[in-house]
Amino acid sequence: MAASTRTPNAALAALVAEANWTNDSFARAVNRLGAESGMALHYDKTAVSHWMAGTMPRSAARPLVCEALSRRLRRPVTLAAAGLGPAESVQDMGADIVAALIDLGSADMDPTRRTVLGAGFYSALLAIPGWSEVSARFDRLRYDPHTRVGQAEVDAVRAMTEQLSTLDDQFGGRAVRPMAAAFMVNTVAPYLRADAREDIRIQMLSAASDHCYLTGYMAMDEREDRLSQRWYVKALELAGYAGDHLTYCTTLRGMSVQAVDLGHGATALELADAASVASPQAGPRMRAFLTGQQAHAAAATGDRALALAKLKEAQTAMDQAESRAKAFGSYDPSSMQYHVGQVLYELGDPKTSIAALEESDRLRHDIYRRTKVHRLGTLAERKLEIGRLEEACTDWNLMLDDFPSVQSGRCDDRYRTMMTSLATFTRNAHARDLYDRGRAMEPRLARPA
Repeated sequence: MAASTRTPNAALAALVAEANWTNDSFARAVNRLGAESGMALHYDKTAVSHWMAGTMPRSAARPLVCEALSRRLRRPVTLAAAGLGPAESVQDMGADIVAALIDLGSADMDPTRRTVLGAGFYSALLAIPGWSEVSARFDRLRYDPHTRVGQAEVDAVRAMTEQLSTLDDQFGGRAVRPMAAAFMVNTVAPYLRADAREDIRIQMLSAASDHCYLTGYMAMDEREDRLSQRWYVKALELAGYAGDHLTYCTTLRGMSVQAVDLGHGATALELADAASVASPQAGPRMRAFLTGQQAHAAAATGDRALALAKLKEAQTAMDQAESRAKAFGSYDPSSMQYHVGQVLYELGDPKTSIAALEESDRLRHDIYRRTKVHRLGTLAERKLEIGRLEEACTDWNLMLDDFPSVQSGRCDDRYRTMMTSLATFTRNAHARDLYDRGRAMEPRLARPA
């Protein structure tokens, strides 16, 4: 007789053990759920032993197996987590998006799985779900009648996302993203499945979309660009289900920022244009936010006329926004000056670009420490390009003041560029002293295995 080729289901065995169930009690729990759903099941401990040995339950029973474990463990358990099916593809429109979010977030929380999750090249040709594709009722979502959420839970999700965003600004994406992923898996995903009034459900979908966008942005900051795309696509889907144009457009713009940063100018412009088109009746600050990115992307493609036209639109909108209210906003005059600097640099005017970046640094609020580190590095690189070595060293020294406090792949890139550049100027006392200071910080770049 040929030896069995089945692979034991270690994941399922571990979950049953964690639930402190015997095989018999687990089988009875699955049978009870079958009765709830109108299925007459007669599983016993022998069936469970077969499952753990690698035999798959019949397809109709697999969701019940996961539901039984979810109720016992008081957290969502997906088919993939139970070893009963592949992880949901992040490209599957219409699939159970909550299950996909749990699988994505669970892998992102686990350092041993994160490398595999982020594997693969950034896709410049990624299929982006259009607004018309996703702006429909969220009919495929399976609800849990045992849990109910209200306005307090929506407010809690929004507040937590805001707090994580503030921490990201201060400490960088690599430091904060595991917390964001854990919050998605343990709190937001169960809320999406909970019973709620229709208006609360829509608000929760919107809040979840914003949280996915933030998590994707932090993955991009860590230089996990393929993973970032996965989070961004989920943000687009959720925003569409919620009818949330703001987060949908913000996410498309974030994807454009990522594309232009990676050298994909045409893709960046397509995404920036899509964000602008999809934004209905945007206020002046939102228009500046969107058209500023269009200007940068157009400049990256070499379209000088379009870049300057969009830049002028963004500056006009920014002036309107600031004249209406001096309230603090995420896209502020510092951000506007950064886009001016980026556009001018792409169009071959590094000297004027430097002046704009210096003005951006002067206007920036202190809470944006990660941004300060990244952009001071960029400013120093531009100065070195036109021969202003000692000024570049001054900016790099300022960058290093905050660099040890920030865990960011993009900031690490600026550090590495600094060290490579300085290596050729060690005869200069300023450059040599800075190089020595930088070398003392090198070990912090090592990531845990």
